[in-house]
Amino acid sequence: MTNEKRAIPFIYKLIAAILFLIVMFIAAMIFGAAETTVKDVWLALTSNAAGEKLSIIREIRFPREVAGMFVGAALAVSGAIMQGMTRNPLADPGLFGLTSGANAALAITIALIPSANYFGIMIACFIGAAVGATMVLGIGSIKKGGFSPFRIVLAGAAVSAFLYAIADGIGIYFKISKDVSMWTAGGLIGASWNQLQVIIPFIAGGILISLALSRQLTILSLSEEVAVGLGQKTTQVKVILFFVIILLAGASVALVGNMAFIGLMVPHVVRSIVGTDYRFIIPMSAIFGAAFMLFADTLGRTINSPYETPVAAIVAMMGLPFFLIIVRKGGKSFT
Repeated sequence: MTNEKRAIPFIYKLIAAILFLIVMFIAAMIFGAAETTVKDVWLALTSNAAGEKLSIIREIRFPREVAGMFVGAALAVSGAIMQGMTRNPLADPGLFGLTSGANAALAITIALIPSANYFGIMIACFIGAAVGATMVLGIGSIKKGGFSPFRIVLAGAAVSAFLYAIADGIGIYFKISKDVSMWTAGGLIGASWNQLQVIIPFIAGGILISLALSRQLTILSLSEEVAVGLGQKTTQVKVILFFVIILLAGASVALVGNMAFIGLMVPHVVRSIVGTDYRFIIPMSAIFGAAFMLFADTLGRTINSPYETPVAAIVAMMGLPFFLIIVRKGGKSFT
């Protein structure tokens, strides 16, 4: 951790990040196909006044942007945890097979248990995320020499392609391709309060657990030997953190479908601001992830208004160049 990164006290950086998130939330509530104002947003959120614009804000935009904040926070925090645990700068839920595993499990559930409620689908996504991550880590560790960042990425690409193919095959065979694609397109369209009531407790719980273990994660990110030498129960910590990653990634897929690169980009940007201490990285990743998701969703709704550009496409367009920079620099370009 450099002196420059700590020159400004963390509390000031945290306050600035929260203010930035608030600005992004207000912008997301104002801009869109239907033109609204700050006054409309204020009335919609603080009064029972009727009106078409107010209804749009209350019933469509508000739950949508709340969903965006929680998903962005969940993916960013899960990416930060993965990068710390594996000491792999390319770690990301979308690149490590978690989102593709959850996607395949979702397709299987829709095909075989069409009456499954939202809670059942979310549990299936948790299981699928665990299976996908286990496959990637298992393949990546077959060869001697431990985990190589690039070997893990290659394994992630192969496993993700395999699991996406399974999901597509199930969709075609059971004639549910449209239903599956509606779930997995990677967007916030249709996010409702009923879904949020189920999802938010899981995401909030996962982030709180990661905050509680942030000190242990910092030690673990430095060296396995150092962690053991300091008396840290590394196996238990890793198991709990792996569970948290599955919780966050699975809940995100259940809510908005596939969304890669957020978990890769945000932690790198945050580390350039607050250093390498995960007591600071975790909360800042949650805030920046939420703000980034709001920005991407607002952009998707406005650049081709009244038509909507999928937010997953917006994120991918920004994420792919970032990924290539990280690969080129060996993961050291933003740390």
